[in-house]
Amino acid sequence: MLTGTVRETHYVVGDWQSAAFGTGPADRGRAEAGVAAAYAAAGLHAPERYLWVPSPARGAAVAAVLAGHGEALRAAGLDDLLKQAHADLGEGAAGGSVLADVRTRPWEAERAAACSEQGPEQWPRTWADTGGLLWNQVQSLVTRVRNAIGEQAHARALPAGNPLPAPERERAASLLRAAALDAVLGQHDAPWLALFESLGRLDGPLAGLAEVARSAGWWWPYERLVILSERPSELHRDEPGRLHRGDGPALAYPDGFALHAWRGMPIPPDFVSSLTGLTADRISSEENAELRRVMLEIFGYDRYLAETGARPLHRDETGVLWSIDLPGDEPVVMVEVVNSTPEPDGAYRTYYLRVPPGTRTARAGVAWTFGVDEADYQPEKQT
Repeated sequence: MLTGTVRETHYVVGDWQSAAFGTGPADRGRAEAGVAAAYAAAGLHAPERYLWVPSPARGAAVAAVLAGHGEALRAAGLDDLLKQAHADLGEGAAGGSVLADVRTRPWEAERAAACSEQGPEQWPRTWADTGGLLWNQVQSLVTRVRNAIGEQAHARALPAGNPLPAPERERAASLLRAAALDAVLGQHDAPWLALFESLGRLDGPLAGLAEVARSAGWWWPYERLVILSERPSELHRDEPGRLHRGDGPALAYPDGFALHAWRGMPIPPDFVSSLTGLTADRISSEENAELRRVMLEIFGYDRYLAETGARPLHRDETGVLWSIDLPGDEPVVMVEVVNSTPEPDGAYRTYYLRVPPGTRTARAGVAWTFGVDEADYQPEKQT
């Protein structure tokens, strides 16, 4: 359904970016009003109960129980998770899922209408200027959260001397991930909602869904009950938008459900703090290639090069090309360059820039960092 008022695209995208990565308590009244509007647009009565949970992990556990998977969770040793889900759920009936009515069908109808209206040439351009600007970062976050919800089946402590068969835990992990897949993503539906708003399509059947997305996290709709999750209490990202934090969780919810990451790479909760006194030998002996890369970045490429006696692959007027051979992993190749612009104190800063492992010359490495071929890299002045 089209409306007559459409804001400028960059304002629309900016607002939905803020919603997608927003933190802090949900606006519960506004979110519940949005749910009621979404049910009404689908021709349904508003749910009788609004169950708020502190994280999508708790919501997925309740959804798994409602789907009849309680015994599978118990068989995997997840008694505490199951007990919490039953406590959250209480005594009232939920009824069947109405996800298809509330979200799937109206969403697909609006998308099909918008695509038809735009045509095959304009549609991808419109997406690239709106939702496409948010998609990769938001979808990466959603995938990480879903995977972490499933990983609860493996991460929970077992009684000493009572290991459970891997298949039972893997089944529980799969069921929890499936429950997460059945959620309406709330704030993380931002990319598509940015597209729909830019086309004037948020005042019709999708208005309620958009209102919840502006106000809360993930949610699960049923005939008589809706489960709504709080937004994160903390979210830390680096400049490219990846989850990143060295002194705590990069993403955290009020109940302690959290993700730890360094430059987007998953790390154990205590990994960075365990690196006090890190040495080149410890880096070289680390078997996990991803953790080794994190250790290298924290330790410093230049320091590692000096302490391991690495030799340059190539040097020319643009810089020096170095390679670090790592056991069981591709080499870390970087180009050493000196900034042509002096710092305020007059010093010239040296940088080490990661380049593809197949790089053969310093010029090719520097050219790659500028997104051009080696033959085309002929700067009048380097900056």
